[in-house]
Amino acid sequence: MVSRRSLGRQFGWLWAAYGVSTLGTFLAFDSFSLIAILALHAGTAEVSLLSAAGLAVGAVVAVPLGPWVEFRRKRPVMVAMDLIRFAALMTIPAAYALGGLSFAQLLVVSVVVGAADITFTAASGACLKALVRQEDLLIANGRFESTAWTATMLGPPLGGAAIGMFGPVLTVLANAVSYLLSAAGIRAIGGEEPRPERAAAPRLRAGDLLDGWRYILKHPTLRPLFFNSILNNALIMAALPLLAVLMLSHLGFAPWQYCIAFAAPCVGGLIGSRVARRLVTRFGQHKVLLAAGTLRACWSIGLAFIGPGVAGLVLVMAVELGLITCSGVYNPVLATCRLAQTAPDRVARTLSAWSVTSKATIAAVTALWGLLAAATGVRTAIAIAGLLLLATPLLLPRRAPSARPGPEAEPEAGPGPGAEPAQPQLS
Repeated sequence: MVSRRSLGRQFGWLWAAYGVSTLGTFLAFDSFSLIAILALHAGTAEVSLLSAAGLAVGAVVAVPLGPWVEFRRKRPVMVAMDLIRFAALMTIPAAYALGGLSFAQLLVVSVVVGAADITFTAASGACLKALVRQEDLLIANGRFESTAWTATMLGPPLGGAAIGMFGPVLTVLANAVSYLLSAAGIRAIGGEEPRPERAAAPRLRAGDLLDGWRYILKHPTLRPLFFNSILNNALIMAALPLLAVLMLSHLGFAPWQYCIAFAAPCVGGLIGSRVARRLVTRFGQHKVLLAAGTLRACWSIGLAFIGPGVAGLVLVMAVELGLITCSGVYNPVLATCRLAQTAPDRVARTLSAWSVTSKATIAAVTALWGLLAAATGVRTAIAIAGLLLLATPLLLPRRAPSARPGPEAEPEAGPGPGAEPAQPQLS
């Protein structure tokens, strides 16, 4: 079967590195919010600030890193970002054990990790395009997506159990170690990775910082996908800190129940990622993007109506199952379309611009929704986010993308592709 064929030893190491770090991430699912609520007794505004600040400052710090990554070997950059995330996260359990953990430290660590995440993503997308043939991109992205949803199913229940038995910071320690293992996996890829060259002087130009955004905004396919993804992700993510406060503080759910409510529905993401390629083969990439992108916007409004007890838990899982199944189809198709439509010498800058904008927008909307929840109530703020999500499908592209990458494909002299995988995320 074509989708089962090997994509090579190098891709195998890359996939393994991604798998271990993703499992660590979901073992520590929403760990900073849980630590803030359970250990530091933070309220709605503080939890929203924690979710927003790391993304916002991390995005600002990462702005110049996209062009910088474009002209560097990608694997050393990825290893460095893994080691930075390991070191930053290790300070949390150390401070907790010494009785010195503070809200300010959570903010600082979230900023460092946020900037490293964006830089890693920019390098990884360029690497995947170099390691995998064009016709295998959807297979590769489908495998990453399946891995992500499998980790999401397994990680939060295990993490919730660990929090219940050992306290709220053990999962942060596990996440830190996962980045160390990821760095080892990336080093094991082996082979020669040529240094990308640029014709101009090696100094970073101001124009480089804007090139990714210009490229996206000129592109007839990337532009609508970009605006749809940015708004959709921001509204979904802005509601999550509010949902954590609603479930853990207002409705009295235990941490393990909160984690299981988001873990069990991830079977839908696994199913969606497995059928995405078949759907594209049968209906075409554009129709699948339209259908899955429209359906994934229809579920979040249900989160405003959850109540206590078993019925509330079932409602959360039903809503998340629908949302995650649609996202499981949409994400690998979007990631494949995005890479296919981006010229090889623009991948890192384009993905960096996409990631920076996404994280900055999520940060701004999350902070705004924290204020909105304080003024109107948590349920009302969640409901408004759900209603606005219903309008996001209007931003999806109406026409099928062309087969040619680039808006007017004027290749610029300079870097070639680097080397690592696009991470499956709510893009």
